[in-house]
Amino acid sequence: MTEHETTRTKPAHRRELARFLRAHREQVSPHVVGVPVGPRRRTPGLRREEVAQLAGVGLTWYTWLEQGRQINVSTQVLDAVARVLGLGAAERWHLYRLAQVPGVPMPPQMPEEIPTDAIQVLDQLDPNPACVYNARYDLIANNETYACMFPWIVSADGIERNVLWRVAVAGEDVRPINPELFGRLVANLRLRYAEHIGEPGWESFIEELSRTSALFRDAWARQEVSRPGPQFKQFRCPPVGLIRLNTLSYSIDGTADLRMIVHVPETSADAGRMQQLRDLGGASFD
Repeated sequence: MTEHETTRTKPAHRRELARFLRAHREQVSPHVVGVPVGPRRRTPGLRREEVAQLAGVGLTWYTWLEQGRQINVSTQVLDAVARVLGLGAAERWHLYRLAQVPGVPMPPQMPEEIPTDAIQVLDQLDPNPACVYNARYDLIANNETYACMFPWIVSADGIERNVLWRVAVAGEDVRPINPELFGRLVANLRLRYAEHIGEPGWESFIEELSRTSALFRDAWARQEVSRPGPQFKQFRCPPVGLIRLNTLSYSIDGTADLRMIVHVPETSADAGRMQQLRDLGGASFD
């Protein structure tokens, strides 16, 4: 197949594609795309017929697409829809993956095992806290300073040994002070979810977290997607107080979606509090 040929999607992908399209359609302000708004308008965002007209596609086709029906899709029509919905690069890539458009590469199947070299790098990064996550944010490995700063996840087992789970379910005392960071984590998760739709482990994790956490449920419903990037974080670390960190993440070659996360103190004062925390044996949230 070439990139111009059509494809058909699997049922689980179609359902997720339908949710994604509807959520983003409802977020588009009509005046931004030149659609006049009358006094009796009740539809949030754009109507389906408005998206179809602006994208130059048939109303029936777009309606069926958003309803998750089995229809043919192509890059040309998806590009037109993406333009109307104002999708960015990451969101457009996500749209292609949900629609299973030919030419969008799928990741190779590789074992989720950490190379010995990566473990050595984790240890060498001390006293900077560092860890390894998988695409679902399960904690796979960490160094000593990470354990001192985040004992509430390092000591957890099973589904609770997951950054998203612990932040979503735990109280305010263990969450980053930056409230927008959780939304970014969920948006990153949704981007990777497109590669794992229908997998029992992923589906049960999202279902259980949605049932348990209103914070996650609301963020997941927004259908936002984004790629990992540099972040600034602030954490409460009793008894030493606030520690501010710059965070970077790196893909680990030869693994199935593993990433190494490195936290670097913002200032020398933050580095001092981090060392003090190590000397005390770690943060205490009692």
